[in-house]
Amino acid sequence: MDYIQALILGVTQGIAEWIPISSEGLTAILAVNFFEGITATEIIRISLYLHIGTFLAALIYFRKDLWSLILKTLNYTKESKGTRNIINFYVVATLVSGGLGYLILQGIAGLEDVTDFNGKTIIIILGFLLLVTGVLQLRSKSGGEREAKDINMVDAVLAGLAQGFAALPGLSRSGLTVSTLLLRNVDENESLKMSFIMSLPIVLMGNIFLQSKNFIFTPESLLALLFSFVFGLLTIHLLLRAAKKIEFGWFVILFALLVFASAYVIS
Repeated sequence: MDYIQALILGVTQGIAEWIPISSEGLTAILAVNFFEGITATEIIRISLYLHIGTFLAALIYFRKDLWSLILKTLNYTKESKGTRNIINFYVVATLVSGGLGYLILQGIAGLEDVTDFNGKTIIIILGFLLLVTGVLQLRSKSGGEREAKDINMVDAVLAGLAQGFAALPGLSRSGLTVSTLLLRNVDENESLKMSFIMSLPIVLMGNIFLQSKNFIFTPESLLALLFSFVFGLLTIHLLLRAAKKIEFGWFVILFALLVFASAYVIS
């Protein structure tokens, strides 16, 4: 990638991560147009790498919540049942989503060995997955009265499955996990916060296990990471507030239709 492409990819990730429109999907669409002959696996690797920037931004933004969670985890046996429920939720959701996400990524890599994924095919698949994201968001409710301390194992497994399926670019991770928790009558503010906190260990582990032997750091890739971090940090507060107030479902569906239309201009 050149410096302009790095800037565009980094800024896109930094802004899109905090709203339920699939930052991976946007990255994939840009990558298909930037890099001729790019594979689905390479797109996922680029997207996962860019998530390091927003991972660091989220660490800073949620630092008080994370530090409190770490201290409570170390004191697990002495904590209240509600606190243990929260800790259990993050552990189970991480294990479930990590396992499912790994299987999906391995499946994509296997399909590439027997199927020709060209740019047009990738765009059409992305459009379909974005459409699914939009419909699921429209079907979710505004949330209920259940607080984080009321969370249970069923919530953890369902949220973990939702996050795992979001390994597919085009399925919004935050959109799926928040919608899942809202459908489980979890409070809207709690759902949004828990969705982003549960993403942190997955982003970290994904980059350690999937990127460590394959990714080559260049000045351009580091610039993309820097822009992802800076714009993520600058926009996280405003966009998380917007995500609670704006109905993004119809926007995502419209975007999906535009993606379908764009497939016809890709050779």
